[in-house]
Amino acid sequence: MKFALITGASGGIGRSTALILAKQGWNLYLHYHTDQNSIDDLMLEVREIGVEAIPIKADLTQPGQVKKVVDSIFRIDGIVYSSGVAGWGLFQDQTEQEMDRMINIHVKSPMMLIQGLLPKLMEYKGNIVIVSSIWGQIGGACEVVYSTVKGAQLSFVKSLAKETALNGVRVNAVAPGAVATNMMKSFTDEETRQVMEDIPMGRLAISEEVASSIYFLLSEDSSYITGQTLAVNGGWHT
Repeated sequence: MKFALITGASGGIGRSTALILAKQGWNLYLHYHTDQNSIDDLMLEVREIGVEAIPIKADLTQPGQVKKVVDSIFRIDGIVYSSGVAGWGLFQDQTEQEMDRMINIHVKSPMMLIQGLLPKLMEYKGNIVIVSSIWGQIGGACEVVYSTVKGAQLSFVKSLAKETALNGVRVNAVAPGAVATNMMKSFTDEETRQVMEDIPMGRLAISEEVASSIYFLLSEDSSYITGQTLAVNGGWHT
């Protein structure tokens, strides 16, 4: 019997990951912040599959709430950190408050969360997957802060993987490109079309494709893979 924590489970990638893991027999801790309706619907679907689902509400833009998540977990075999917020605009216009918000949810909170759960992960030889971004790999104009914190996630993965390898804990990341989730809804149809024209495969990813990559990195099929970033981007910017 395995248990996975999925942060940001009310989002597109988090939800798809929850359903894939549930179908493989994983019990789930489903973290969310405000979208109670989406979590309620997801819990119904997961329980209909026949596994356990436990909701955990916390605001991970506030590192002080990380302990609430850690204290809710009694066994853990996998962590999928898919919480995140996007931000667009010129770097010179970014406020300190927005920088702190981005650093907290993408860097400080996942570090504190994983630190708090690491003893349990080592006990069960669990695995970690962080959902980063293509912009963490290559950087993006008008997304300087977002690119910076996503790049920090990838450095964290590389470093922690080396530290925990002998304890049986693997640490990896996925770096999606453009995915058809709510994060893309701020783009106009014309902007979305231009993005798709720039992607060699000619389309956006769907959340299930990212979720399948996450499941691969959690599974025994990737038993000799750690410290890696799996790019799920349709050949974009490679």
